[in-house]
Amino acid sequence: MTGTSTSAEAGGSVSEGEPPFQDPSLRGADLARAALQAAREQTKTRGRGRPRKKAAGTGVRRRRGWSGPGTDDRDPQPLGRVASRIAADHGWAERLVAGQVFGRWAALVGDDVAEHTKPVALQEGVLTVQAESTAWATQLRLLQRQILARIADALGKDTVRRLRVQGPAAPSWRYGPRHISGRGPRDTYG
Repeated sequence: MTGTSTSAEAGGSVSEGEPPFQDPSLRGADLARAALQAAREQTKTRGRGRPRKKAAGTGVRRRRGWSGPGTDDRDPQPLGRVASRIAADHGWAERLVAGQVFGRWAALVGDDVAEHTKPVALQEGVLTVQAESTAWATQLRLLQRQILARIADALGKDTVRRLRVQGPAAPSWRYGPRHISGRGPRDTYG
């Protein structure tokens, strides 16, 4: 019933093209039945030709409401599991591991070593550490295996595969945008 009806359906006379619930001869329950029938007909014709909505990516139409007794993506989940899934989906896992190495440096290597060294970068499994003196750089090179073992125990294997130790940075004598090439100042830095 798409706007036209016969008088037999609604129980009264309806002109062509006029909805049945606007017929002045209908009253009370007859008017309600006619309006309901018109709405049903309109819904049937409106739904034809359109594809039904499916759940995202499944190809199966999903019921609305509760997920049921089995596990489902819509069920409440622990925050850690959701955060790790988001990190894996966006490729943030390496950055998060680097953040753990940097944030837990003192706990990983010990307070004495952490006081004289600091992690600078972690790229592709190579951790670059800067020491405050050449003596501490040498000490760190000697402790390299133990440090890598501690990091592997705390954060997982292959988090840090190699340790690159840098000594202290020498002071720069270059001031301003122009520079004359040469050996520089003659002192104990080189």
